[in-house]
Amino acid sequence: MVEICWSNREKGIKEKELIEIIAAVIEEYRPLKKILLLPPDITRRYSLAGSITSILYELLRNTCEIDIMPALGTHMPMTKEERLLMFSSIIPEERFIVHNWREDVVNIGEVPRNFVKSVSDGIFDEPIEVDINKRLLDRSYDLIISIGQVVPHEVSGMANYTKNILVGCGGKKTIDKTHILGAFYGMEKILGRIDNPVRKVFDYAEENLLSEIPLLYILTVTTQIGNSSNLWGIFIGRERKVFEEAVKLSLEKNVTFLDRSIDKIVVYLEEQEFKSTWLGNKAIYRTKLAIKEGGELIIIAPGVRQFGEDRGNDAIIRKYGYVGREKIIELFKENRDLQENQSVTAHLIHGSSDGRFTITYAVSKLSREEIENVNYKYMSLEEAYKRYKPEKLEEGFHTTEDGKEFYFIKNPALGLWISKENFE
Repeated sequence: MVEICWSNREKGIKEKELIEIIAAVIEEYRPLKKILLLPPDITRRYSLAGSITSILYELLRNTCEIDIMPALGTHMPMTKEERLLMFSSIIPEERFIVHNWREDVVNIGEVPRNFVKSVSDGIFDEPIEVDINKRLLDRSYDLIISIGQVVPHEVSGMANYTKNILVGCGGKKTIDKTHILGAFYGMEKILGRIDNPVRKVFDYAEENLLSEIPLLYILTVTTQIGNSSNLWGIFIGRERKVFEEAVKLSLEKNVTFLDRSIDKIVVYLEEQEFKSTWLGNKAIYRTKLAIKEGGELIIIAPGVRQFGEDRGNDAIIRKYGYVGREKIIELFKENRDLQENQSVTAHLIHGSSDGRFTITYAVSKLSREEIENVNYKYMSLEEAYKRYKPEKLEEGFHTTEDGKEFYFIKNPALGLWISKENFE
């Protein structure tokens, strides 16, 4: 069984070395007649998963049938422009399959109620159905390669590994219940931690329900530099210890520990990557543990044009708004639409500061009324650009023209920011 844990903490891994590593892995599995690749979508643009997918396609296209199904989870399907940006033009459009999390899934079992109750300290007392895309059970595939980035995550603690299968290629019931499990348990107790109730549910499913699927994981640890990525490590295999090694490196490269809590954080969301608050609220999730009580978070979001990633989720977010954990839990008990869309309920919990600090969205594609109706503050995009000049800023501390200090973050999807006093 292939197992590679390769990193260069000082200089990173260059493209030539990456190609050699991937080629060596593929040689171990030849001959291959048909494979399925499961990369992320544009929301993981800097993961290098797009490049790895293209490398695999180049290596195999003359001898193997290749299908590619981006692990969308609840996200909207990729546009042609996003596919070209993520994967280049080398892969024909007809090779791509869209994962439909509501319709294209089958049930393969469940994580028992007693197990879920035990790992969540009694907070969640229900079984969790495991529904995944039906193509993962297609026995015509010799190999299914899940490609993705290990990075801190608000639901699973650390993203990727089996999350890419159970959520990225999962069905509504699985996504709903794992998200609400994490939200009820407490995002602050999960972020950046490999052992938590949601990950234990994923581990149970891997051991008991996924073992017959011919899976191989290719995991990256990256950081962003300008409009490109630095690759610090690549981890390949099936066993959890490969994921664990990737997590160790990600905690070094993707977590910023600050000596003190910060009064004001300004986050920039790239227009091509962030089109909804569903995604853009990574700016909240990843900075929540760094902002001082009574502080301010400003999110500069030129691409954000809606709240949910689909019309149904968008309507629910508009209906209830980001009104805080306790209020949402209260509403959840009383309202069927929240009970039937638990991932939205979880998102509403995650997307509030619970009154600890203010959240301002600077946008041009949503109105002041729309922003304020979901319980955020509004700033015009023009004013945000004038005041903070994000195109000129590097990550770190800065001062506005009127002498006020702020901390700037260029891409919240690639990290986690924590003041040392908030991480025990």
